[in-house]
Amino acid sequence: MKMAANLKLLSFLVPCAFLVPVLITMAPDLKEAWNSEALQNMKTVFIGIFLEAAPFLLMGVLLSSLMQWFVSEEMVRKLTPKNPIGGVLVAGLLGIIFPICECGMIPVVRRLMHKGMPAYIAVTFILSGPVVNPIVFTATLLAFPSHPEITIARMGLAFSVAASIGMLVYVFVRRNPLRMPKVAVTEVKTHPGFKMLQPHAHANVHDHNHVKNWRSFFIHAGDEFVDMSKYLVIGALITACIQTFISRSDLISLGNGPVASYVFMMGFAYVLSLCSTSDAFVASAFSHTFALGPLVSFLVLGPMLDFKSTLMLLSTFRTRFVIGLSLAIITLVFAGSWLINLLV
Repeated sequence: MKMAANLKLLSFLVPCAFLVPVLITMAPDLKEAWNSEALQNMKTVFIGIFLEAAPFLLMGVLLSSLMQWFVSEEMVRKLTPKNPIGGVLVAGLLGIIFPICECGMIPVVRRLMHKGMPAYIAVTFILSGPVVNPIVFTATLLAFPSHPEITIARMGLAFSVAASIGMLVYVFVRRNPLRMPKVAVTEVKTHPGFKMLQPHAHANVHDHNHVKNWRSFFIHAGDEFVDMSKYLVIGALITACIQTFISRSDLISLGNGPVASYVFMMGFAYVLSLCSTSDAFVASAFSHTFALGPLVSFLVLGPMLDFKSTLMLLSTFRTRFVIGLSLAIITLVFAGSWLINLLV
């Protein structure tokens, strides 16, 4: 077995050996390109995005590991409201108790779903938690001190969109949207509109068989962190490239017009992939350029759906489910922010 693994590794190392002379020949040019101002900016933006998101991701995987220890499937089923409307309302306000950024929310919710949380409650929590919490509320107030209506509109629209999508998931999604684990599983119905993944008795599933000690706790947290952080790194890198090589003035020029301004701000939120605790300060820079509606669309869409969180969602949920979820978020955020702009 070990010999086979070494041969597999060798197949990757052989092509790299042929690249060494090429890299040595191009070394001066590569060094000059690597030290160029544009790449320095790209590295700075990449490091900034990663360092901003990594603590929240770490907080999420640690909380996920604690849940693996102390929260049982039976406890989740008992605490889950049987009424779907009550479940959606409770999930929409859970962020007040668990103020976790979107990067840390996904591993927590994945763990809860494996323990029996219905999909519609989990999705509502994922969407509302990063916005409807006291940290984001305070940050938005500080970013717009003379415009409290922006903070109120942000919280209200985020809760409304999350609750609406939660109900849509309850009505239309009958299959467990989680990606299947690598072991054999069966589906066991635990709640209306949700089927829990249950491993076969003979499957070797470490999540259920680990002894509860600190070593297993940190092994579980480390596995979760590595699993989710690779998508964070890829998302941060691509976002840094876009921010570096496409000027903001060119992007703003695309946002002229009643509809284009919404499209621009929502697309800008998706590309920037900012943390929900800091995006309000970026949005405040556009307060003299865009109206209330486009600003709110930026503040609501970003924490619910951005580039790095899309990759993390795809690693957790089925692709078809993520596509439908993304379309629903974009449609409801656009319609809601347009209505707010019309009324206010």
